[in-house]
Parts: sequence; C-alpha cells; structure tokens
Amino acid sequence: MTDGVQTAWATELKACCAQLYSNDWVKILVGESLHPGGLELTRHLGHLLGLGHGRTLLDVACGPGTSAIWLARELGCEVTGVDYGVGNIASAAQAAANAGLSARVRFLPADSENLPFADCSFDAVICECSFCTFPDKPLAAREIFRVLRPGGRFGMTDVVRSGPLPTELDSLLAWSACITDARPVEEYCSILETCGFEVDLVECHDAALVELVDRVRRRLVGAQLASGLGKLDLPGIDLTAAASLARSAMRAIVGGRLGYALLLAVKS
Repeated sequence: MTDGVQTAWATELKACCAQLYSNDWVKILVGESLHPGGLELTRHLGHLLGLGHGRTLLDVACGPGTSAIWLARELGCEVTGVDYGVGNIASAAQAAANAGLSARVRFLPADSENLPFADCSFDAVICECSFCTFPDKPLAAREIFRVLRPGGRFGMTDVVRSGPLPTELDSLLAWSACITDARPVEEYCSILETCGFEVDLVECHDAALVELVDRVRRRLVGAQLASGLGKLDLPGIDLTAAASLARSAMRAIVGGRLGYALLLAVKS
C-alpha cells in the first residue's frame, strides 16, 4: 500500500468511525457512554488516575462527552475532550453547557494522531474503547505521551484479542465497532512502553464486554422485528449486518478470542 493510498484509507476509516458514533441509533443500542462498563468503569479509571480538583485531564476520542462531563462534575477535574467527529464535539459542548460545566469542560475537534496541544499540557489522559480503532496506534501513543506531564498517567480501556479472529469480524463495520484491529493486551503494553511509558496495571473486564454485546444483540433483534412490522424506519442502518456482527462477536468472546482490559501507564 502506497503512502497516498494508506493516508486516504486512514482518513476514510476515521471519518467512518466518527460518523458511526455520532449516530443517535448507536447511542440507543450501546448507551450514552458508548463503551463497556459504562460510567462505573469510568469512575474506577478516574480514581486510578488520581483525578480531583486542580487536575487537568485530556479525553481522547471523547465521543458525546459523557465521560468528560461526568468526571468533571463528580471528581472536580478540568477536562478537555477531543474527537474526530465534529458532530460529537457539538453535542458534547451543548451537554456541558446544559450541565453548567462549560467553565471546566471544553471540547475540540482533533485527530488523536496529531493532538493540538503543547508538550506536557495535562496531568492525565484517558482513552475509552477507542485506541483499537486508531489506524496508527504507535503514533497516537506517542502523541499521548508527548502531551502528558512527567509523572502523568494514561488510562485506557479497550477490546483485546487472543489469537486470530473469524473472517466475518474483518470488515469496516467490525473495525468501527472496536473488533477488527483489536490487539493482544501484551501488544498494547509494548506500544506504550516503546514510547517511554511504564505500564503499572492491567485489569481484565471481560464481563463488561459480554454485558454490552449481549445488550446490543437483544436490542438489534427487537429493532429487526419492529422494522419488519413497519414500525421502525432506520435509513442507512443495515440491521442484518449489525445483528450478524453482534452474534459473531459474542461467539468470539465466549470462545476466549475477544476480551476487555484496562491499562494504566505512567510517564516517567
């Protein structure tokens, strides 16, 4: 693949992911937090990062801003959220204004592989269930390392893979759903350590992934029934493909090929 083709492919992939996660129907299927474990896992991650009053946090691929707003409100930190999707940024900014938190939470459109911040700008960085969708993961990790202050902490939660995945999980939809390019947890650790991070903690949260995929699968079945009865019109949404993906993902989870992990790393 030439550099030009690779760049075009990466741009298309980022745009596809951003469009998918700004879709209101996806929020209905997955939930407002858009990741396994929901805000309970976000709370756990926030405490591990030592967030509190006076601490600055960057939320990379913040989606609709649910985690950023919750962490600012509950833990008192100052949060900047970035996302490739302009629609997500607009929604997040409006949600922060509605919550009366515009003074402590801001949102900017940005690429995770080219963060628009000076070196050593933040005390902590989070990335929830998005790192595996980044086309150039080492570059994104280097950018996160760069904007962290010395001693700063990076916390990520993401889908992890063990062994090869079935061919039906190799598609643009599966990539956008955090499956196709999921990596083994050891590879995530290696990517971070190569940048200079020290990985302090790895936790398994497979049960959160099971719960989310099962909930999505059941809601998709209901949507298919409603669509078949003419009670639901979802233009541009391929319910059959989405339901097939959910079933395949659940089989991969039960078979031990997909899981969910939390990693905590420190910039020394």
